[in-house]
Amino acid sequence: MHDTQDAKAQHKNHEKQENHRLKWVGIITLCVLVGVAGYGIYSRYQTEHTVKKWTENEAIPSVAVISPTEAPGTSTLTLPGRVNAWYQAPVYARTSGYLKIWYTDIGASVKTGQILGLIDAPDLDQQYAAAKASLATAAAQRALAQTTSDRWQKLIAEDAVSQQEADEKKANYAARVAMEHEASAEVDRLRALIGFKQLVAPFDGVVTGRATDIGALIIGGTSNANNAQQPLFTVSDIHKMRVYVNVPQAYAAQIKPGITAVLHLPEYPDRTFHATYVDTNHAVTPASGTMLVQMAAENADHALKPGSYTQVEFTLPTPSNIVRVPASAVLFRQEGMTVATIDAQNHVHLHIIKITRDLGRQIELAGGISRSDRVIDSPMDDIAENDLVRPDSKSDGAAHDK
Repeated sequence: MHDTQDAKAQHKNHEKQENHRLKWVGIITLCVLVGVAGYGIYSRYQTEHTVKKWTENEAIPSVAVISPTEAPGTSTLTLPGRVNAWYQAPVYARTSGYLKIWYTDIGASVKTGQILGLIDAPDLDQQYAAAKASLATAAAQRALAQTTSDRWQKLIAEDAVSQQEADEKKANYAARVAMEHEASAEVDRLRALIGFKQLVAPFDGVVTGRATDIGALIIGGTSNANNAQQPLFTVSDIHKMRVYVNVPQAYAAQIKPGITAVLHLPEYPDRTFHATYVDTNHAVTPASGTMLVQMAAENADHALKPGSYTQVEFTLPTPSNIVRVPASAVLFRQEGMTVATIDAQNHVHLHIIKITRDLGRQIELAGGISRSDRVIDSPMDDIAENDLVRPDSKSDGAAHDK
């Protein structure tokens, strides 16, 4: 009996312990399920938040940012130019005939008044002889008219002749004087033409052209648009040379008295020549938009040749407000050429610019931006004012690094 009661008591305690254990297992299981559910909810929230943040970040465009660089204190401007002689005179014939002889050929140095050639003009010589004979006849007739007039003036004092006849003799004398002057002028004219039989150098220089030869027919005259006659000789003064260059209007204001230039000629790759400012034509040619500038270069060794092509290199001062940016930073908008910058909050601001010089990969700007601005390189075509962007720190650098 006692054993039966003990067995029941043990069985009851065992059930009680089992129920207690199952209760804790249930509690633990519930806690695990709640934890798993909570972790799943939190994990989903974190994923959604991360995706949202990534999407928002990806919606902000990434841009390359550069800093404008200051332009050098001076810049070079190289333009094509043409070298001309200091003086150049084409020598034409004023007298017709045949070339008798020439004394100087191309390359010969000549002095002022030196004879270059002689023209044989026998018909002119005969005209000159006839003119001198006509002058002698006119002089004799004038002398006779003067004697006759003097006699009739004495006779009128004695009332031997009428006043009318005396006046006629006096007028005849005056006419003969005029005829003598006319004949003398004709002699002087022909004498001058005979002097033109000698072709002379107008100044010290070098013969740079000869377009005639012995026995060639010479037709006197001057050069003009309707006369295809070539000069018989060309004399050039090349102790100093004139250099002409057309400067674009954008640089015209910088070409002033005192400016110098360096000349580069293809036949002298290792040599340069220096030229100084002479003057400009003080006008801009509408067809080319350029101003003609004249420079002077010493030419003691005659290395520079008239008609030569040269490259004229000017050294120009650069204004202090000039900065350089890559050409890829420029936007072409309806308002004009524009660059985009970003502020401290990474918002975009558009600036209209003025390009002073195009260097190819870079451009120089006057105003619009400063060196402290952060400029967007290669901006999107649809970028707008106040857009939010994200600078790419890997591409941030100076403009000259681009």
